[in-house]
Amino acid sequence: MMAAADGRCAAALALLILAPGCVPVAEPEAGPAPAIAAPTSTPAPPPAPVRRELVLSGAAEQGAVVTGRVSAGVRSLALDGKPVPVAPDGGFLIGFDRDAGAQAELVATFADGQRIRRPIAVAAGRWQLEHINAPYRGSASSDAEFARRRPAELAAIGAARAREVESDGWRQAFRWPVMGRLSGFFGAQRIYQGKPGAYHSGTDIAVPAGTPFVAPADGVVTLAADAPFTLEGHLLIVDHGMGLSSAFLHCQRLDVKVGDRVVQGQRLGTVGRTGRATGPHMHWGLSWRGSRLDPGKLAGPIGG
Repeated sequence: MMAAADGRCAAALALLILAPGCVPVAEPEAGPAPAIAAPTSTPAPPPAPVRRELVLSGAAEQGAVVTGRVSAGVRSLALDGKPVPVAPDGGFLIGFDRDAGAQAELVATFADGQRIRRPIAVAAGRWQLEHINAPYRGSASSDAEFARRRPAELAAIGAARAREVESDGWRQAFRWPVMGRLSGFFGAQRIYQGKPGAYHSGTDIAVPAGTPFVAPADGVVTLAADAPFTLEGHLLIVDHGMGLSSAFLHCQRLDVKVGDRVVQGQRLGTVGRTGRATGPHMHWGLSWRGSRLDPGKLAGPIGG
């Protein structure tokens, strides 16, 4: 009897142990912590290339001026190896002599070494032949006197044109210094009483002696000849900045002096016939760093 009871107790105990919810849950073994991937860095894109510009405005032809603009950072600018000054805002001008070749090259060099090369095709001018009834030596009494006086005159002209002045006159729309009949043309080959001379480096405007003439643009006076030169007579040179200068020849009287700053339209003196001249007229010449230019290409048609 007791044995049967003991068997029943053992069976009940076994059922209790195997009942759902009574079996202890095993804890998972702790493994190594999952690795956290380090953030990947994206390489910086390469810097965008710096855009450089060299822009020209105007027709390139013998005797003409062309203006332009170059990007910031330019270290030097040169036309066929000749240095070209550049304004702080990148503006500049270049001129082509009456005898300039058919091809030119403008080179801009920047501080980082980059270069822009701009080939320029230069159109040819059409020049006249003019016979002048005046002695080649001008107002000099003899060839010997001319040979003695001329070197000092040329040195004075060269020094005046070599001066560097601060002026923005070169940016202006030029006007004629006096209005009248054109009697001599830029670039014409001249024959003086049968003797060939240099080409005419300016434009002649025939007006009565004593007629006032004015500044075609702002500038600084760099030469005012009190004593007349053999060829130019009373000569006045006004620098408009960036190497561009005006020369006024054969003047009767000068109303300004070296160092004076003049403004466009200001009276500079009066027209005469001093030096090598057959009659009263204004000879207006333009020069850019040794290149002779046609005034009409800057001022436009006279009376226009």
